[in-house]
Amino acid sequence: MSLSWWTSSHWVMLGLLLGFAIAHSGLAALRPWGEAKIGARLYRVLFALVSLPSAVVLITYFFVHRYDGAQLWMVQGVEGVKPLVWGLSFVSFLFLYPATFNLVEVAAIAKPQVHLYETGIIRISRHPQMVGQVIWCIAHTLWIGTSFALVTSLGLIGHHLFAVWHGDRRLASRYGESFETLRSRTSVIPFLAIAQGEQRLVWREFLRPAYLGVVVFVLGFWWAHPWLMRVTGNIPW
Repeated sequence: MSLSWWTSSHWVMLGLLLGFAIAHSGLAALRPWGEAKIGARLYRVLFALVSLPSAVVLITYFFVHRYDGAQLWMVQGVEGVKPLVWGLSFVSFLFLYPATFNLVEVAAIAKPQVHLYETGIIRISRHPQMVGQVIWCIAHTLWIGTSFALVTSLGLIGHHLFAVWHGDRRLASRYGESFETLRSRTSVIPFLAIAQGEQRLVWREFLRPAYLGVVVFVLGFWWAHPWLMRVTGNIPW
């Protein structure tokens, strides 16, 4: 069978994803060593200087080439699909950005720390960023329907599944029995620990300014989305 639909952009995206995964997970693994050498704040700045530009390149390249390759399905004209995609995208951001709860640490204003807790969104899933990424990938792959979008989504999901194992391994090494106790009371699969009776939702834990910030961000992104498509469409990649 001909693979003429497998354009060079598929390979480029896989390379970008691999590079981002190595940089992001590699720097996370080196965090104890790096913080001991240059301090927690400076290491967080270094992490951001590597991760953020890599993420911007990834996102931009995806925008530019999202319709490359084979058109596997086209459901954009099907009634109800657009609100479904926007709804899933909105939910995905609620899972993707729990780090906004500690913005002063994210920005290295306060000393960045590794937190071990099982409240709020962690009651739903111990790895909310993985859950958010999977939901985002499902929504966007459904809407776009191309082989390029599918390859990108599979790569992103693969990286985040690795990050689940990698993150648990680092926390187990750092916290030992305390993390094993937390692991026994939480789940990777959303709502599983709640269904098993290990957790219960406490709604007041979700009444935080960070969630309002996520909502404002999503609404702003929805407003700017057409503009972003036009701008990235002019990049000669």
